[in-house]
Amino acid sequence: MPLPNRLARWTARVTLSMLFAGAALVGAPTVAAEQPLRMDTYVVDSAKVLDGGQADRVRAAVDQLYADQQVRLWVVYVRDFGGLAPEAWADSTAAKSGFGKHDLLLAVATQDSAYWLSGELPSGVTDSELDTLLTRTVEPALRKGGWADAGVEMADGLRGAMNGGGSNYRVLLVLGGVLVLIIGGLVLFSRIRRRARAKDELAAARQVDPENTTALAALPLEALHTRSREVLVELDNAIRTSAEELALATGEFGGTAALPFTTALDHAKTAAAKAFSIRQRLDDDIPETQEEQRTLLVDLLGTVGRADRELDAQVDEFDAMRNLLINAADRLDGLTRDLVELKSRIPTSEAELSRLTAAQPASVLAPIHDNVTMAQERITFAEQNIDAGRAALTQPVGKQGGAVAAIRAAEAAVGQARTLLDAVDNAAADIQQARDGLPAVLDELRRDIASATELSGYGGTELAAAVAAAQTILGTAEATAAANPLDAFHTAVATDGDLDRAIAAATDRKLADEDLRRRLDQALTGARARITAASDYISTRRGGIDAEARTRLSEAQRNLDAAQQLGASDPAKAMSHAQAAADLGGRALQAAQASVRAFEASQPPSGTAQAGAILGGILIDGFLRGASTGNRRSGSGDWSAGSYGGSSGSRRISRGGRF
Repeated sequence: MPLPNRLARWTARVTLSMLFAGAALVGAPTVAAEQPLRMDTYVVDSAKVLDGGQADRVRAAVDQLYADQQVRLWVVYVRDFGGLAPEAWADSTAAKSGFGKHDLLLAVATQDSAYWLSGELPSGVTDSELDTLLTRTVEPALRKGGWADAGVEMADGLRGAMNGGGSNYRVLLVLGGVLVLIIGGLVLFSRIRRRARAKDELAAARQVDPENTTALAALPLEALHTRSREVLVELDNAIRTSAEELALATGEFGGTAALPFTTALDHAKTAAAKAFSIRQRLDDDIPETQEEQRTLLVDLLGTVGRADRELDAQVDEFDAMRNLLINAADRLDGLTRDLVELKSRIPTSEAELSRLTAAQPASVLAPIHDNVTMAQERITFAEQNIDAGRAALTQPVGKQGGAVAAIRAAEAAVGQARTLLDAVDNAAADIQQARDGLPAVLDELRRDIASATELSGYGGTELAAAVAAAQTILGTAEATAAANPLDAFHTAVATDGDLDRAIAAATDRKLADEDLRRRLDQALTGARARITAASDYISTRRGGIDAEARTRLSEAQRNLDAAQQLGASDPAKAMSHAQAAADLGGRALQAAQASVRAFEASQPPSGTAQAGAILGGILIDGFLRGASTGNRRSGSGDWSAGSYGGSSGSRRISRGGRF
């Protein structure tokens, strides 16, 4: 065959091959990235990984969850998240779908091996229960390619948790039966049943609207007691965190802009004081009938619930007002300057604490002995969050939200570090004030004992008893003055007050009243010092302190306020309140210290800044109740910084990852 003909045929073949290849490329389907979508049905399978029967299983589980608990779970299976972060994809889909607080979205990217759960944590489901469900059930099913199983387990797991953990209850019953057979008795079985019943009753109490007095009154008394202590801790933590956030917002935006939030917070404080007063009445040595207890507890829960909701109603407006992204860079610079100032104080505070340690007994310094260490931890934690905030600001617009949480956490840490160092720097002055004032107080007590002895024929048994008690306390105060001047000062002032009242009954009322007013000023000084010490201790360690210490402190403050109000009109009654305030302040500190020791004993050994932030309440955990509605979780971790609002201000879920 001639060369030109062969060349022509070869050229034709090559040309046809190229045409067919181009046609194939043009006609080949392309796989588009999965973009956020609007959910029109509860189960969407755009990844095509479910057959008809599997999809029906997931729908049935989702429908059963809604029928039992009125919680809507939406499940979507896609190939990938379209280049977005799982959290961003899930949040965008939820927004497009118009989801509310009763909607949850489980998004699964089958080819990306990633998933995300977004929504609001249903009431009655704890963070630990959700973590267990995701890590031990849902993720293993996804890893094995059990796409339908993962959706079914998600729905059934939520339903079981909201039903009070029925499966766990059955396991406990079985274990209890085995133990009963082993020990040959019914005692352990009975105890297990009581505990399970108490758990179920408490779970039911958590579901009841706090303003539904009829439903609350129908609950068992023990469940009401336990729930009352939980809500007191939650509201007190919410008030303390809200107060810190509000102080910063007021400084930034002014008092007028912050007035609605200040009003809500003041109402919450008033409600908390009333609720703590009820709890104190229930805890005191005067017993109430069961019906009286029930009435008081229903009042307490309703009071706290209304206060909590009033705070929560302001959360969205508060967050909108204090959108830290507007001036995040300037705020981070200001926080850095604050840290420089705080770091410069550390050597001075350390030296002061060392000097105090060498000069004072351990009992006097117990409230502040670890303040410098804790302040350094807060400083380190603040530095970490400042770095995180700056890193977040380098992200594209729309992905800088992490800076807000970082700034809030850093602000809280800086504030607590300053409080901790101030307590150390002011301790010497408080101790010295008591030490300087103690000789005069003891001299006054001696003179009053002498005066009372001269009036022994007029005072009767009351005066004789007061003199005997004063002589005993005088000897004790003289012996302990050097070792513990604060306590010696307090007991001497309190005893002198008792003696003054006995003298007042036998001598001229006017002269006794003048003396009593001087004693009242001294008693108020001692009470204020004790209450301040207890309040600072609780504020900087609130993550590990339960309701007892907070109740005592609230009652101490109430008595101090009453003493100050009655000082002019009824100094004798004011003195009684001042003494009660000082006594309750001391008991609050003791209870708080015991609570912190129990908290620290329950935690794994850790000296990290994060551990200190958890104890300080900057990062919020469910430790104190196991199912705290006050937790605020962030999308990137298991802890988050608190913000303005009630204890249940945010139950948002935003977690997931790779599988």
